[in-house]
This record gives sequence, C-alpha cells and structure tokens, in this order.
Amino acid sequence: MNDHYHIYGIGAALVDTEIEVSDADLKAMAVAKGVMTLVDEPRQSELIDYLSDHLVHSNRASGGSGANTVIAASYFGCRSFYSCRVANDENGEFYLNDIKAAGVDYPEHLGSDEGITGKCLVMITPDAERSMNTFLGISAGLSVNQLHTPAIDAADYVYIEGYLVSSDTGRAAAIELRERAEKRNTLTALSLSDPAMVQFFRDGLLEMIGKGVDLLFCNREEAMGFTGTNTLEEAAQSLQDYCRSFAITCGADGALVFDGRHSYHIDAQPVKAVDTNGAGDMFAGAFLYALSQGHGYDVAGRFASLAASKVVTQYGPRLRPEQHQELKQAFFG
Repeated sequence: MNDHYHIYGIGAALVDTEIEVSDADLKAMAVAKGVMTLVDEPRQSELIDYLSDHLVHSNRASGGSGANTVIAASYFGCRSFYSCRVANDENGEFYLNDIKAAGVDYPEHLGSDEGITGKCLVMITPDAERSMNTFLGISAGLSVNQLHTPAIDAADYVYIEGYLVSSDTGRAAAIELRERAEKRNTLTALSLSDPAMVQFFRDGLLEMIGKGVDLLFCNREEAMGFTGTNTLEEAAQSLQDYCRSFAITCGADGALVFDGRHSYHIDAQPVKAVDTNGAGDMFAGAFLYALSQGHGYDVAGRFASLAASKVVTQYGPRLRPEQHQELKQAFFG
C-alpha cells in the first residue's frame, strides 16, 4: 500500500458485456432505454438468451461506474485505491487483473469470497445511447466491512459511486466513508450516477450527501431530477445547497462547472459518438486527475471534456492505456 493516494474510491465491481442492439430489440426485451436497471440472474440470463445471436459483436470489460472513474484517473497518473467486492470466480479474476494493470491498489483479501461477481449487460443502440441491466451478484453485499481505513486516511479525495444508494449496506458504507473523510478534512466527491437512481432513491442520496459534499458529478437530467427544476440554470443554483462545487455534463452541449465561486461553461468536442457508456465516468476521472495536479476547475473541465469526447468515439467504457498519455500530451504538452 502507498502512504499517499490522490483518490480512494468505492463502488460496485461489474464485468460489462457490451452488445450492439436496435431500439426494436429493447422494446422486444422490455428494457428501459438510457438508464441502469437492476435485475436478478434469471432475468439477465433471459436477456442473454434473446441476444445470443448478437454476442459475436460483444466486448467484455471490467466496469462499475466508480471503478471506471478511478481506473481512468490512475492511468492519467493518480495514485488510486478502490474498495469493492468480487467473487472467487473467473470474472473476479478477470476484474482484479484489469484494475491491477491500471495501477489501482485494492484490499489484499479481495476476490477470496465465494459467490458470483457482478455482471452488467450494456446494450448500445445506433444513437450511441447505453441501456444497462445489472445483476450485482456479490457487489450487492458491499458494506462497511470493505472500507480500508489506512487507504482512506492516506487519500486527498474519497470518491463515492451513487449507484451504492440502491443497496442498504452499500449506502451505509458510503455514509461511513464520507463521515470519516469529513473528520479528517479529506475532500469528498460523489456522482449521482444515473437518472434512475435520482428518481427512485433520492432520499438515500440525500443521506449519502449529508450536509454537503465538496464535489458533485452529474449530468443535466440527473441535476434537474435531483433538484426538481426545469432548466440547467435553475438546477445549477439549487445544487449549491448540496455541494460546494460541481460539474454537470451536458452531452453535445458540453458541461457546466462551478468551483464554489465561479461558473465555467465547457465546450464539447465535435465528435461522432458511437457509445456513450462510461462518458460521465471518464469525465470524472480526468477532472479529478487535473485537480490532483493543481489545475483549476476551468482547466479540469476542458481536459475532462476532451477525455469524455474520446471515449464516446469507440466501444467500451474506458480508453486504452496509451490513449491516456496521448490525451495528456495533446492537452498539457
């Protein structure tokens, strides 16, 4: 373990299988478009059976929103630690090898428990929208037992995945992590993660946020849903009641970043998106990396926008390792 981390993250550990589908496929499977839906293993197996002729086009990757963010930050150059749960199975081994390759530290006992590593079907339609059906598996039992106190105490930021709100034990772990960070004056960051989390678990998110986090990540739909507002401007004003700074991503319209005093509109990069899975996670990872290097929110926002624009031009939630260095060189010189 390192004696200093830029980021300590916590979240679900999921092995993603990305599949190209049509809107007609989503309708036939009764899959809600553009959101993450929690399912049990029989339902996920039913979807896989339907998609069996699509699987030739599928791609597997380690995922989970928080993991994607921490892994991206690590590849950019952050020292990072991640707490999660994977089982002693083939997907768990695949997952651990993947985050180890990214330079992310994790608890030494991780991967020793019996069970099933979480799996997520990520269905990509021609408009690049991602619709996710997730079987949490062993991640459903993520709890305060997975918190790693020495790594938390060695971190500049703790990063909390909003998806944890859907689990009683995961939510409790997130709250415990935030409270410990606050006692040590460690900065706290949280992502709202998904419009469905905001719609169905808002009260739980409020518990996780407490009296306010230092940095909140969300997209425009999540921001308006969480604050009960109808415009981005209203949402931005209202969000200040829940956090000291924020970054709201707005897809092709760029992003709105607030550093506690000043707001910055971040222009989007002109690209053709083929897969939006992981775009928000990449934005957060690149943003946190830039902050860790002493840059301001305007610079962090522009770098994060560049990184997110790159990830949506290819399939999968993350960039290849060498692409992180290429982006750093292109942006920072």
